[in-house]
Amino acid sequence: MTTPQQLLADARLDAVDARVLLQHALQVSRAWLIGHGDDVLPAERIAAFEALAARRRNGEPVAYLVGAREFYGRDFAVSPAVLIPRPETELLVELALERAGQGVRVVDLGTGSGCIPVTLKLERPDLDVSAVDISDDALAVARGNATTLGASVMFHPSDWYTALAGQSFGLIVSNPPYIVAGDAHLAQGDLRFEPQGALTDFADGLKHIRSIVAGAGEHLVSGGWLLFEHGFDQGPASRSLLAEAGFVEVQTWTDLAGLDRVSGGRLA
Repeated sequence: MTTPQQLLADARLDAVDARVLLQHALQVSRAWLIGHGDDVLPAERIAAFEALAARRRNGEPVAYLVGAREFYGRDFAVSPAVLIPRPETELLVELALERAGQGVRVVDLGTGSGCIPVTLKLERPDLDVSAVDISDDALAVARGNATTLGASVMFHPSDWYTALAGQSFGLIVSNPPYIVAGDAHLAQGDLRFEPQGALTDFADGLKHIRSIVAGAGEHLVSGGWLLFEHGFDQGPASRSLLAEAGFVEVQTWTDLAGLDRVSGGRLA
């Protein structure tokens, strides 16, 4: 007779990972788990948890195993078709909210799960928000999140600005692939299972950032902002690209760890 406490003790996993997976396998809340730790579990639920635990021990991300990850206080559906939302990206959202004027048009480039545009729309219903991604599978996830969370966001298949010809925005945001090709981290941890095209540009890490900065001028209204996430060592290069493209008030913001995380500027 196996109980939740026994399963957690024998899981050979990080305690938080084991708890999250057990809650998912049992479809119960954390409060239920605490209050029913000595309950005897049915065999099929035990088997479901043990299967998930084995996959986690093999390295699969918890977010993919349970199909969701929290971002900005909301649960977003995720799948191996999209990057798993990170807390660091919440800085990009906060900066965007601070700079988005009333009713401004906003576009998110390379939206993935849709966590950025959906959050912006839910936090600021006055904004006119759209998003693009080159992956049809990613767009399906993003549209599902918008529908589930009740956010009116327009999604378009596009390679950066391709589908945005003739359109202008007051704010452009992006969390593009910026890991350098061959970086050792790509073969470690959760990154092994995430879509490589959402992580690396298969070049020097600045390939897509260059494209985003270079094309922004054609799609920003005067005074509009461009904000994008990047690697901890890409702040100086990002600021240089922005300055060369004619942006003013160019700066880099650090994340909670004190690392360069987001750069941006305003179109003069």
